[in-house]
Amino acid sequence: MHDGAFRFDHTFELVVLRHGRTAWNQTGRFQGHSDIPLDETGRAQAADLRTYLAHEDFTRAVASDLSRASETASIVLGGTGPSLELDARWREMRFGVWEGLTWTQIVERYPELTGRPAMSPRFYTPEGGESFEELCARVRDALHDIDADASDGEHVLVATHAGPLHALLRVALGEPAADALRVRFDPATVTRLELSPGGARVLELNRSGAASLP
Repeated sequence: MHDGAFRFDHTFELVVLRHGRTAWNQTGRFQGHSDIPLDETGRAQAADLRTYLAHEDFTRAVASDLSRASETASIVLGGTGPSLELDARWREMRFGVWEGLTWTQIVERYPELTGRPAMSPRFYTPEGGESFEELCARVRDALHDIDADASDGEHVLVATHAGPLHALLRVALGEPAADALRVRFDPATVTRLELSPGGARVLELNRSGAASLP
């Protein structure tokens, strides 16, 4: 077990989706808590995920309450399986005054950020936003509740965002192992974890639903 990683009480599988594309994804705008819906490409991507996961027997399904994540989950479930639960703790990191802006626009307004990586939220806390540590704390709480309610052998679907996915890896694996993965989560991808009292194991990482299609 990696130092600092979450300790699980049950053995179960967590299938975690990043939502499909939105118009703001396409233009590189920070979305955060802004409720930006899927675009047509995003809905098609979610349909590809549904095809890829068609044979999965989910026992529970949870999504961020932002529509881009909840709609992705609804498309994947297709009206079958468990009822979808909405949980705001799986929302994207809150970016405050940066929401709706591109990284270029943000650096123009805040030149002290010049040279910092746009996609590494641990390096900044936007005005009116939250830190990566705060994001990790709420994801840890959400994961704790899933673990507490789980039975051994369950198969849980979670639809969320890139920030919470990074936080999940930090919480489940511990910081060194999560950092070593060096992943950047794409829209409409599957990350699968096997969770148990012995630790967490990554079974799939950032896999596109379209990758399985002919």
